[in-house]
Amino acid sequence: MTQGKRYAVLGLAILAAGGLRMPFERQITDDLHQAGLLPPKLEQRTGEKIGQTFSAVSLGGLRTLVATFLNLRAFTFFTEQRWGEVGDTFEMIVDLAPRTRYYWDTGSWHQAYNAASHFLYESELPPLRRKANWRASILRGREFLERGIRNNPDDPILKHRLGTLLSDPNKIAAFGNPGEAYEKAYEAYMAAADTPGSLSFSKRFALYSLARVPGREKDALELIIEIESEGGKLPPTFYGLSYTLKYHEDRSRSILALIDSTFPSRPAAYETLSSQWQRTRDRFPLFGVAEAIALLESDMKIPSVESVLKEDLQPPMDIEDYFMPKK
Repeated sequence: MTQGKRYAVLGLAILAAGGLRMPFERQITDDLHQAGLLPPKLEQRTGEKIGQTFSAVSLGGLRTLVATFLNLRAFTFFTEQRWGEVGDTFEMIVDLAPRTRYYWDTGSWHQAYNAASHFLYESELPPLRRKANWRASILRGREFLERGIRNNPDDPILKHRLGTLLSDPNKIAAFGNPGEAYEKAYEAYMAAADTPGSLSFSKRFALYSLARVPGREKDALELIIEIESEGGKLPPTFYGLSYTLKYHEDRSRSILALIDSTFPSRPAAYETLSSQWQRTRDRFPLFGVAEAIALLESDMKIPSVESVLKEDLQPPMDIEDYFMPKK
C-alpha cells in the first residue's frame, strides 16, 4: 500500500470514529446543559451579532466577560438616551448570561422605567407618537422581565419585580384594564412568595394588588386572615385594608366595634383611614371608609370644617394629561 493510500485509510478511520462519537458526545453535552453543569447554548442570532468572537464565546469561558463589557456599553447608550441600542444590547447580554438576575432586572428597568419616563416627560415627538413609544417601552420591559422569569424559575426577586411593574400607578395605564393588571401583579407577587428565598413582604404586596381587583374582595379577606395568622409586625396600610374588606363582607357590624377590633387605637385608625381616603392614585378600596372617618371625627371632637372628608380629592392618575395639550 502506498503512503498516500495509507493516509487516506487513516483519514477515513478518523472520520468514522468521529461519526460514531458525535451522537454519544452530543447526548452527554445535552445532559450537562439540562443538569445546569454547562451554561445554556447561545442563540445563533446572538452569535451573529457578536461576530468573530462567537466561536470563542460559545465555548463558555468568555461569556461572562463579554456580557460585562456589553453591560458597560449599554450604560453608555443609556446616558445618551439611545433606547433602541439599550434594548438590543441587553438582548445580547442575557443570551450570554441568562442566569444572571442583574441583567434581566436592569434591562427591564431601562425599558419600562427610564425609556418610558423619557417619552413621558422629555421627548419632543408629537403627543401620539410619545404615547405609543411610552406604552411600547413599558410592554417591552414587562416582556423582558417575563422572559427572565422563564429562564430563572427559581428566582423570587424577578417575580417580585414583575408584580411591582404591573401594580405601579405610573405604568398601569399601559396594560389596559387596571383590574386585570392588578390581578396579574397579585399572581406575580404570590409566585414570588411561594419561591424559596422570597422577600418577607411579597405576600403582603400580593394582598395590596388583590384588594384592588373588583370581585376578589372575599379572596383578599382570606389572604388577610392568612397573613395575620403568620404573626409579625404589619404596617398601617394592611390594617386599613383589613377594615375595608371586613366591612365589605358584613356591613351590618358596628363600625366603631370593627375599628376597635382592627386598629390599636382610634387615633391610629383615623390617621390610617384618612390616608387611605386621600391616596386616590393607589386605587385602594374605600368600603366604609367615609362612614368610619365621620364617626371617628365625631368621637375625637374634630371640627367639621377640618374634616378630611371636606378636602378636594384628585382622581387617579390620567396618563392622557401627559400627552394631550390642555384646552
